[in-house]
Amino acid sequence: METAITNGVKISVEVDYQPAAAEIIGAKGQYVFAYQVSIENLNDFPIQLLRRQWYICNALAIYREVEGPGVIGEQPVLGPNMKHQYISYCPLVTDMGKMYGSYLMKNLTDDSLFHVEIPEFLMILPEKLS
Repeated sequence: METAITNGVKISVEVDYQPAAAEIIGAKGQYVFAYQVSIENLNDFPIQLLRRQWYICNALAIYREVEGPGVIGEQPVLGPNMKHQYISYCPLVTDMGKMYGSYLMKNLTDDSLFHVEIPEFLMILPEKLS
């Protein structure tokens, strides 16, 4: 598990290789990794996740960027000491890669915006770790 705390928000990510998911998500012939993200508000004010920005790199050093509103169709609100978790998928044409990025958050007390780091995490086919 990879973890980072930025501006009072703790982000933790766990990765799992999901070979059966390739056909389900329309990524046949690719390596599909599931990643579970846990977002914990350590601040004493409520926040809302507005946007995400991901950088994805495969073993061929080909980068792509994914940016847009919310996560999995949601823009969750987290009160103080609340946690939000979600699972998403990343298909790769290579058997390993990495992801990292940031979330744009809004302080719901004063409407200020701030960024939160998503820690870099590796996606590696389990056989490669042996």
